[in-house]
Amino acid sequence: MRRVCGTRRAVRTGAVSASRCNWSCPRASGISSSTPLAPVAPGRPSSTVTGPARTSNTATRSGTAGSIPNESDSMTTQMNWDLSSYFPEFGGPEMRQFKEVLVGDLARLLAEAQALAPLDAQNSGQWEELFIRTEDVDTRLAHWASYTGCLSAVDAANEAYAREESELDLVRASYTKLEVELRRALREAGDGVFAAFLSRPGLEGCAHFLKTMRREAQWSMPPAEERLAADLGVDGIQAWGRLYDTLSGKLEFEMEFPDGQRQRLPISQRRALMADPDRRVRQAAFAGGTAAWQQMEDVAAAALNAIAGTRLTLNPRRGVPHFLDVALFQSSISRATLDAMLEAVRRRAELPRRALRLKARAMGLGGISWYDLEAPLPFPDTRAIPWEEAKALVERTFSRVYPDLGAFTRQMYEDRWIEWEPRAGKRPGGFCTSSPLSGESRIFMTYRDTLHDLRTLAHEAGHAFHQHIMRPLRSWARAYPMTLAETASTFGELVMAEGLMAEGKTSELEQARLLDMEAGNACAYLLDIPMRFEFEKSFYEERSQGPVSVSRLKELMVEAQQQVFGEVLEKGEEDPYFWASKLHFYITGATFYNFPYTFGFLLSRGLFSRFVAEGAAFLPRYEEFLRLTGSGTAEEVARQTLGCDLEKPAFWEEALQSLEQPLQRLEALLPKVL
Repeated sequence: MRRVCGTRRAVRTGAVSASRCNWSCPRASGISSSTPLAPVAPGRPSSTVTGPARTSNTATRSGTAGSIPNESDSMTTQMNWDLSSYFPEFGGPEMRQFKEVLVGDLARLLAEAQALAPLDAQNSGQWEELFIRTEDVDTRLAHWASYTGCLSAVDAANEAYAREESELDLVRASYTKLEVELRRALREAGDGVFAAFLSRPGLEGCAHFLKTMRREAQWSMPPAEERLAADLGVDGIQAWGRLYDTLSGKLEFEMEFPDGQRQRLPISQRRALMADPDRRVRQAAFAGGTAAWQQMEDVAAAALNAIAGTRLTLNPRRGVPHFLDVALFQSSISRATLDAMLEAVRRRAELPRRALRLKARAMGLGGISWYDLEAPLPFPDTRAIPWEEAKALVERTFSRVYPDLGAFTRQMYEDRWIEWEPRAGKRPGGFCTSSPLSGESRIFMTYRDTLHDLRTLAHEAGHAFHQHIMRPLRSWARAYPMTLAETASTFGELVMAEGLMAEGKTSELEQARLLDMEAGNACAYLLDIPMRFEFEKSFYEERSQGPVSVSRLKELMVEAQQQVFGEVLEKGEEDPYFWASKLHFYITGATFYNFPYTFGFLLSRGLFSRFVAEGAAFLPRYEEFLRLTGSGTAEEVARQTLGCDLEKPAFWEEALQSLEQPLQRLEALLPKVL
């Protein structure tokens, strides 16, 4: 789940970048409490965080702390990553003092802002100081949010972490009230006064952020109503989001393996099982997971309806003409850009469908079922990729193609920034989160020795590198739109693949595996993600007329899947409960967290094509692009650094065309290696 300080529409450095990037980029991953836990990487002991008791215990193993005893006992939460740069210990004196000072500073800021008249020539100095102090509070709040998000993800059932998230939401509500006052100041200022305000020395580097805040002010209710909405949101829309997080973190399903063995597994392990080479395993995981979500369908539907209903209730009161306008604003793109991209994707839909047909033939199937989408092709000698090997492979390929990215990744390993181990109690998915206070990032994932998980590591490392490039900037200049959040991550995947292809010892079989990975990306970003957009758009259209029933939600989902995938997805083999199992629909800080993935995928392919053509000379422009992602709209940054016009279909057509050659090569190689 993506965490956003206040109501910020941009991806904050203290928020979770890319949300939980689950494969399909949307990679949901997890592990069973009944599955033996993988050993900790040699030389990298699990870190522990002291914390109060929780109601359920995690699995334990010899030699490691894996359970949480009663509150009076000495207790630890098992982790791989080192979080000590956030706070020495959870709930310790340093953390308590940090929060106390933060809450006090926020209260004083709010009182001062409420007492100030709207921005004018006479009080611009006072407002300048107040904005600077607000940025500092925002930075510290993001630091706390990043830390809390890490803890909650690694131990979803921990009651102390859940209470911390609730406390954080209360402070966020106060911060939202402060934002209301800031927007009031900017909304009522004249254009000349605002222009002069932007030129004040203390605000250098955050002009785009302030311009965006002023535009957002046009879509707001009177301050008193916005403050009420912030208060109600804690126990309203945000509570529904927390409920879904808790539900998905604790949900289990019945899994029957081909040998007849039955296990009760966390729902987070379902994705890995649905990528199993054995179709019987995939089908059983799909059926078991569907049955589990069916039991929770009423709760999931209530949460989805409540989250959307809250937005649809507030939008007209804020003067928002259409529900998509919020998503476009959050993504910092124009409707023309979105339409150009989606139209290009629809016109070239046969490209990813062709990849799925190729997959079906290779697997001896007449068509594809939903549980076949992530299945590996039946390559010979399919083997597991252990964690240490995966780390070395990602670093080696990065270093060969993009040395600075490789060096950064190596440092990330050494500093223990990655939580990777399969363990009971972890939330599903993967994400990269960063603290604008420390300038550090953390990667959360559950590594299951698969190619999908290897790609997740490269993907999330790309996110962390993006934050690294932006580190010298002030905090508010590091708040970039969601559309640009996926650029560096997808670029990282492409760099890894290019590095492997460049190795002289890469066999035809290994080349086919890499090309299959590219084909899988195309299917995910050009079919799966657009399908989610079409479903969510249809859902919001119907929700505007009233609550949408469980049966109708299932119908809308199946209709979207049939529309986008076409005949390649066999009729009756859809996933009618995808609306319940996909956590992206329940993110409370952003709407339509789907099309930015397609945007980032195609933008990354366009950029990578230029990198291949121009070589290392392109990288300074690429890094400048990353550095400026918080300094303009997506269209402005692309035009300024790369000379791209994102509102024209030609750019998107060119990016889509870059997929033709890899697909042709895969079609030629598969008969040789299968």
